[in-house]
Amino acid sequence: MIEYRPSFPPRYRPGVGIVGCGQIVRNAHLPAYEQYGCDVVGVYDIAPEATSGLRQRVFGSLDELLADRTVAIVDIATHPDVRVELIRRAIDAGKHVLAQKPLAPDLAAARAVVEEAEQRGVRLAVNQNARWAPPWRIATLLIDQGAIGEVYSVTHLLDRDFAFVLQFPHSDEIEHLLVYDHCVHWIDISRCWLDGKEPESVRALEYRTPGQPRETKQAWGAWIDIHYSDGSSASIRSVGGSRTSAPGCRFWIHGTTGAIRGSILLGSDFVELERAGEAVERFELEGAWYVDGFAGALGELASAIAEERQPFNSGRHNLLSLELTLAACRSAEDGGRPVSVGRHAAAALTPPRPRSAGPPESAHA
Repeated sequence: MIEYRPSFPPRYRPGVGIVGCGQIVRNAHLPAYEQYGCDVVGVYDIAPEATSGLRQRVFGSLDELLADRTVAIVDIATHPDVRVELIRRAIDAGKHVLAQKPLAPDLAAARAVVEEAEQRGVRLAVNQNARWAPPWRIATLLIDQGAIGEVYSVTHLLDRDFAFVLQFPHSDEIEHLLVYDHCVHWIDISRCWLDGKEPESVRALEYRTPGQPRETKQAWGAWIDIHYSDGSSASIRSVGGSRTSAPGCRFWIHGTTGAIRGSILLGSDFVELERAGEAVERFELEGAWYVDGFAGALGELASAIAEERQPFNSGRHNLLSLELTLAACRSAEDGGRPVSVGRHAAAALTPPRPRSAGPPESAHA
């Protein structure tokens, strides 16, 4: 039996203050926290209209939220360009932080704020909530158990229609929407499954697909390849405008003694394990990325605080995910040229081109 469901420490439910009340908070954070019995002390947004209709307490200012002694964790769900300063203010107030992804617009800022949190003795976690999407979470636990030996290949196929972006006009203003804002989840989970290996380079392309509406600004098609020094690899491909009655985001994980395959989103969820000479094992699933993944990210932070350890989704652990994502953006801007990462990088990665300001967070955080 694999215990993959989100969990919280048995006698600790820290008070949570949420900063930023966009659609992702209304549609995922708050429903998840309510379902799992989390203590949401209150919310704050710089735009008063963003909190309209919420039944939670509304703080009049960020200072008021940070001064509240019942708030132990500040859940920051704002746009990346203001996120780092908000994280710093929460750290200065002695609060633990759950920050939306991507952690920061550039790697240097992310590293600095991670070090600040560590120096102050507070926990900084990144809301890479897809790590707790049931099929991905089971796959992670199977890999940790050595079920398929050494992982050497991860493949993702986003076989879905990105027309859902049309429902959220602000999303189309995000430069590198697909790579930076959406596929950061796929990059992040891939590096988790290949953890301990040394990435060498990243290549990526973004492109408009036939049939993509003319009025859309950002590309719906993309591929991302991550190469490791030992020959391992991760590949992510977005079809863009898939026309299928059975959409989903398939994944394959190949190891030296077996393979894991499955799918997430759009009602496609499944995961199964195959090892040489054994029958394929398919796992029964309960829950889904939305909303259980959001409870998983918060639950891991709460558990880390209670157990006095760093969370699995710590800011430091997330630095490589951010570095790979920014490298993919740079490669896409340069026509798919390989960009060195890790110790192979010749210079620090710079952020993608400036993005237009939008609501507190995209609909697909």
